[in-house]
Amino acid sequence: MSDKKIRVLIVDDSALMRKLLTSMLRRSPALEVVGAAPNPLVARDMIKALKPHVITLDVEMPKMDGISFLEKIMTLRPTPVVMVSSLTQKGADVTMKALEMGAVDFVPKPAIDLENNMVFLAEELIAKVKLASVTRVKAIKPRLVRTTKMAAVPFDTTETIVAIGASTGGVEVLGRIIAEMPPNAPATLVTQHMPPKFTKNFADRLNSFCAVTVQEAEDGRRLVPGKVFIAPGGRHLKLVRSGADYVCQLSDGPPVCGHKPSVDVMFESVANACGASAIGVILTGMGKDGAHGLLSMREAGASTFGQDEATSLVYGMPKAAWELDAVERQLPDSKVLAAIMRVASERCNVLRI
Repeated sequence: MSDKKIRVLIVDDSALMRKLLTSMLRRSPALEVVGAAPNPLVARDMIKALKPHVITLDVEMPKMDGISFLEKIMTLRPTPVVMVSSLTQKGADVTMKALEMGAVDFVPKPAIDLENNMVFLAEELIAKVKLASVTRVKAIKPRLVRTTKMAAVPFDTTETIVAIGASTGGVEVLGRIIAEMPPNAPATLVTQHMPPKFTKNFADRLNSFCAVTVQEAEDGRRLVPGKVFIAPGGRHLKLVRSGADYVCQLSDGPPVCGHKPSVDVMFESVANACGASAIGVILTGMGKDGAHGLLSMREAGASTFGQDEATSLVYGMPKAAWELDAVERQLPDSKVLAAIMRVASERCNVLRI
């Protein structure tokens, strides 16, 4: 075994899945499957003995479910975890919980013809395991609860629009930011790289504990303070003018920067529709999606912020935007909302003069 290889432990109750995942991961010379456990109880001992760099974890297993085991991993021995999730509603719900708890990413498990369809996911699985191996996971944080730490600000205008883009690691960060928004926070658009079904589940989960109203975006939805719209998986979210209002517009155009929804598409539309009335934020994520769009926003006069390297699970998207001079100021994730509210409050006061 070479110390330079990424050591991977597979945890899945299905013998077929363990075989398929092992075969797919072994296609990459950079990866080494050091073990495959049928359940968390066996995996616990294998983690101690084999010291894997990355764990792939099934969502639904006997003896101990994936979420309970993930919680133990992230509490006792923080290790990058890639979840293997079914595309069912239950699978989406559990996956959202896992991402909130610190799982790096997930790979969707096909609902039918598992053996043949999993082959098409090999490239995605390998890429996500490699990415997970270089992320900085931390011990688990308290689970998200409803909170309104940020004092309400008397917004009486729809002119300030917030646009936030994120990818890997974004579910946890977005959850904490949106959970602290006051009920009348500026209208907000969010593009988080995520497939269909999962985005609606993400929006519904946020809505269950946030003071603002969070929902998956729909065509023609009017943006007003206290509303947060999440781009649906498989469609681009744009902001357009409709008379005196700002409304959501969904697009079935091709992927941009390899993503659909794309942060660049959203940011570009906000730059065109809002100009200096907008606030753009780019959070943790792999790649460069959003960098050019955020630059367009800044050039149009918008305030722009980027998550700093120290708090980013993956400092890819924020770094690309920073190097492009699209980011006005870099901030730790814990200070992003305060910056948004400060700018929005200042603009609100100016409008009243």
